[in-house]
Amino acid sequence: MGKDRIKESFATIKRQGRTGLIVFLTAGFPDKQATLELVPALVAAGADAIELGVPFSDPLAEGPVIQQSSFLALQQKITLADCMDMVEELREQIPDTPLVLMGYYNPIYSFGLQKFAERAEESGVDGLIAVDLPHSEAAPLAAQCAAHDIHMIPLLAPTSTDESIRESCVDAGGFIYCISLTGVTGTRDEVSVRGIELLERVRPHTSLPLAVGFGISQREHVETVCRDAEAAVVGSALVRVMLESPREELVDRASELVARLAGQEVASKSEKIT
Repeated sequence: MGKDRIKESFATIKRQGRTGLIVFLTAGFPDKQATLELVPALVAAGADAIELGVPFSDPLAEGPVIQQSSFLALQQKITLADCMDMVEELREQIPDTPLVLMGYYNPIYSFGLQKFAERAEESGVDGLIAVDLPHSEAAPLAAQCAAHDIHMIPLLAPTSTDESIRESCVDAGGFIYCISLTGVTGTRDEVSVRGIELLERVRPHTSLPLAVGFGISQREHVETVCRDAEAAVVGSALVRVMLESPREELVDRASELVARLAGQEVASKSEKIT
């Protein structure tokens, strides 16, 4: 196996004794060039890893904010192949940052499992989160990903059974994504207690880092979940800023939000972002 960027990134977080931050954005929204500009800027602002959402016509797990970004990316005709092309371009700028594709199974299946895994490895993808693919049906894709050094990252929810948690952790890679609440993505005022309880249920079954997502939008949320997890995942809060920003201000405003979430010093102009 080649370089394990996810493992190295979490090792750095632990060594530095700080909170980890993973950010999600929809690939190709508002356009391909924006993604190529945004990702290195967000890494510079404090993101430890990037989840690139693969646009899909029926994103059942997403709330209205991410659904809108996916719809607009599809209007740009962004495909799974385009997403992997973007990863390949980004690798030249951020050679050490984990890049994880997050999306739905249908585009991967249509692309071809072996062909997908080969191209993902070639482009520099580190991990895959297949949102709607249950562990019990994931073996064919998992086998192809394993053969090409792509971590299959499981999604676990408060509704996951103890058996499901145990089975999902057995052959998981990279990290475990723990959903803090039931329902779709979106920002919330407070971190769900059920998300913290889920961490306690997952921890005995794996030595992999745990990341918590869904509903995290403030620095206080990041600090709360990272008392028990290695990283927080922020998606809707970032995508909302992107939706609300003029194109010429997109990178600056998104970077300011990520810097604030990461606990870094932010220029005073960021006060305009709420």
